Amino acid sequence: MHRPTAWLRDETLAEHVLRLCAAAGTEPHRADQLSDVRARWPSAPLVLLDEPAAAACADAGLPRRKGVVLVVAGTPPPGSWERAVRLGAERVVSLPEDEPWLAAALADVTEAPAGTAGRVLAVIGGTGGAGASVFATAVALTAVRSGTNALLVDCDPMGGGLDLVLGAEDEPGLRWPDVRLRTGRVPVSSLHSSLPGRTKGKFRLTLLSGAREGDGPAPDAVVAVMEAGTRAGETVVCDLPRAPDPTSRVALDRADLTVLIVPAELRAAAATRRLATYLASQGIRPSLVVRDSPHLRPPDIAKAVDLPLLASYRRDPALPARLDEGSFPLRGSLSRASKTVLHALETGVGHVR
Repeated sequence: MHRPTAWLRDETLAEHVLRLCAAAGTEPHRADQLSDVRARWPSAPLVLLDEPAAAACADAGLPRRKGVVLVVAGTPPPGSWERAVRLGAERVVSLPEDEPWLAAALADVTEAPAGTAGRVLAVIGGTGGAGASVFATAVALTAVRSGTNALLVDCDPMGGGLDLVLGAEDEPGLRWPDVRLRTGRVPVSSLHSSLPGRTKGKFRLTLLSGAREGDGPAPDAVVAVMEAGTRAGETVVCDLPRAPDPTSRVALDRADLTVLIVPAELRAAAATRRLATYLASQGIRPSLVVRDSPHLRPPDIAKAVDLPLLASYRRDPALPARLDEGSFPLRGSLSRASKTVLHALETGVGHVR
């Protein structure tokens, strides 16, 4: 368990926070002085401070870090935001109003690997029928086989549902039209318990799929889900539509690596180049994954599209029938290409912003 650190001189406020910690299944390190906080400052997953404690930390020049929260009782008094900004605090939490947010943040503490943030992969088809959904699913499955949890997020409202690709359409669990996020912070345990998925050993692929009817995901909901996965150290794979929309925009803004999937065909290359031009105008330079063909070589496609070639794989003629049967055969060149992309995601190789 990764315990938060709390320096709360107001005993009433401290008791309130301790009750929330107990409900979340964690117990904080109670700090009595600045030296206690300083010792845990680099490693604590969450640091909770009241106003006097925050002022002392700011005066001591503690370096800025993520996961610092200023906790106040009732309406924040004048100057609270100024002190929060001075310290670099993530948020000012007003109790009891912000109890749901703080409870979710404390729940994350029990789930996230210490010091390990997950990374986000965005997958887009360079043309219609490129196989982006299949490739996104392949990378998520590869991550689980490699020994990490994965979160596969369907961001294409017109894609028909990623549960069909994974053979999970009859499994219980929420899909996007059913997901109602009441706060901006969601514990990843809530996603694990309410969404369908796959497991291999102790590792899990969690799927948040679209559906055959109903609304697609809203941008703020996608951000909340992505952040839940990355806080818990999971590999987050987002299957995005070709047509730019606000939801795909927020996913692209937060992606550590963006890949375009393109068949080795002339018309597909032309469509992909147009999409790449749009992405470049948004400050995003993706890498290319080419689905090979007997006619054009992947390096030729990469040259025509003017994008770096990250991986290529051959079309598996048996794959459509296997998907219709409810299975996903991750094998051969598709498996190797997925491993290449996953390695690039983990190491930061292959992405230029």
